[in-house]
Amino acid sequence: MKITDEQLRLAADTIRCLCADTVEKAKSGHPGAAMGMADLAATLWLKHFAFDPADVTWGNRDRLVFSGGHASALVYALAHLSGTGGLSIEELKNFRQFGSRCAGHPERGLTPGVEVTTGPLGQGLAMGVGLALGAKMKNRTNRTWVFCGDGDMEEGVSHEAASFAGAMRVGGLVVIYDFNGIQIEGAVTDTNRDDAKARFLAYGWKVLETDGHDFAGMEKALRKAEKIADAPVLLIAKTVIGKGAPSKAGTSECHGAPLGAEEVAATKRALGFDPEKSFYVPQEVYDLFSARAAFCHRRRNKDVKAEKSLARTETPPEPVTRERLMAALPKFDPEKPVATRSANGTVMNALADVFVDLVGGSADLEGSNKTGLKKHGWIAPGDFSGRNFHWGVRELAMSAMVNGLTAYGNMRAFGATFFVFSDYCRPAIRLAAIMGLPSIFVFSHDSFYVGEDGPTHQPVEQLAALRTIPNVTTFRPADANETGYAWVEMLMNVSGPSCIMTTRQNLPVLEGTSAEGVAKGAYSIWQAGEQNGETLLFIATGSEVALAIGAAKRIWEESRHAVRVVSMPSMERFLAQKCTYREYVVPERMTRRVIVEAGSRFGWDRFRLDFKTTRFITRDDFGASGPCKVLEREFGFTVDNVLAAARELI
Repeated sequence: MKITDEQLRLAADTIRCLCADTVEKAKSGHPGAAMGMADLAATLWLKHFAFDPADVTWGNRDRLVFSGGHASALVYALAHLSGTGGLSIEELKNFRQFGSRCAGHPERGLTPGVEVTTGPLGQGLAMGVGLALGAKMKNRTNRTWVFCGDGDMEEGVSHEAASFAGAMRVGGLVVIYDFNGIQIEGAVTDTNRDDAKARFLAYGWKVLETDGHDFAGMEKALRKAEKIADAPVLLIAKTVIGKGAPSKAGTSECHGAPLGAEEVAATKRALGFDPEKSFYVPQEVYDLFSARAAFCHRRRNKDVKAEKSLARTETPPEPVTRERLMAALPKFDPEKPVATRSANGTVMNALADVFVDLVGGSADLEGSNKTGLKKHGWIAPGDFSGRNFHWGVRELAMSAMVNGLTAYGNMRAFGATFFVFSDYCRPAIRLAAIMGLPSIFVFSHDSFYVGEDGPTHQPVEQLAALRTIPNVTTFRPADANETGYAWVEMLMNVSGPSCIMTTRQNLPVLEGTSAEGVAKGAYSIWQAGEQNGETLLFIATGSEVALAIGAAKRIWEESRHAVRVVSMPSMERFLAQKCTYREYVVPERMTRRVIVEAGSRFGWDRFRLDFKTTRFITRDDFGASGPCKVLEREFGFTVDNVLAAARELI
């Protein structure tokens, strides 16, 4: 279907008016970027974007990411005009209100067609790189389009992601840079004078430029971008923020506030629309979007038919079940202590043969994290046939790209680094939690036992910090077997991100570990004597479980005083259990408690029933540089010290 520039202009101006009305009705929002990008959005959607509004899960659809999520009014205008998810005009009128599908920033799972939740600037661009990687790894022909703005370009995460995409020659990725030169405080040049073209050329991208309001120029640039297959593309589009608003266009006044009733009316008059009509869409515009949707639906049907034909000639993969994963777990020799980082690598390699969609890598730390999938090849520039990534020293972008890969579908991505650097991963972990994305984050060197590297590399508060994020599941396994059980739980969890923390130092392979106990977050790993109100209860995680068992055994041997040791690899899992199970594992009658974890005490007071009858062996400073055995002794993480604390309660 041929679309004229006049038709594109009518569609774009309709979008401008819709966005202005949407923000004005809510008395909140960002009209400027949405209005400035309207010409770009109309041209892309009506002439290039391969997306079927009737099937937003079509595997070979193009992906569109609005990295500048504050311009969400544009997202909802496009969804409404195209009929995506049945988003009605009434929904646009409910923009930014409680219960609306038109949230302040686009949310995956809330509005159909939104691929990833964006808001924190730069994250969308990085997730877009992950989505493009997913297409390459699945041998699909779809493109990933990313709208970004000046703010995205200033955030460091975008630089990391762009550097990686250029190095790997990730084709099929087109980032459209809405270069309007305005941010909240005024002109971008007040703080940023980068040459974006030169920078992206240095990254290895192809760079195109256009006037973002010249339809012929945009069409030429988009067609050229589509032909570039061996590198990502940056299309710099010079635009005017708030285009169409007579007095506020080109100024920061329209960036993050409604235009005001008078300016909205003046905008409509300037664009040839009736200022008395709100949320008005000419039938011709609906027809344009409907015709494009019909075209894409036919393309989708042809594509799905071809895939079904191919599937009939292939043997369907055996479903991944908990039972299959459990059967694939390696066996560990109880006579040979092993660091859980090493056990973690052994487990990952065993499960990768069953869970064939597991992909990922470390931030230049594979030799320490042990996360390489040894039989499955490495991603390299222009070669996406492997399952392992060298992410480089890019934790910020790594974690966001992991989210993009997972969001692409039919793969589970992981990123790995030292635990102390989870602070760099936290923004993406939080977004994964909001989206309900089952991304996996592997963190080794989980405590002060890092040793000689000192306080900068010794995590203290990081575990408590991760536990505070809703919908994040953390695992700190006590030994090699708990590590395996934790991995089964992470792979079976499809409703949110999981994090696993592993040790640098060797740990004994313990007796009494329980797969069911790990699944429920905590369980009694060792106990002796009558389990009643006099029982001394130890609660520990990770490497400290062995210390607690050692102390408990000494007490039992010396005095026959009843003891119980609870391993709690996942506090979140345990707290989510029914109260009957929680009471079964950690009974209220057992008021005398010793809680041991090589990290912050924060969060553990919920298990304290009485100040006088609870002892904490935790770490609330930043550690020190020295051999781990020396630190262990100096910081009191020894069986003798745990024993001394326990004796105070008898």
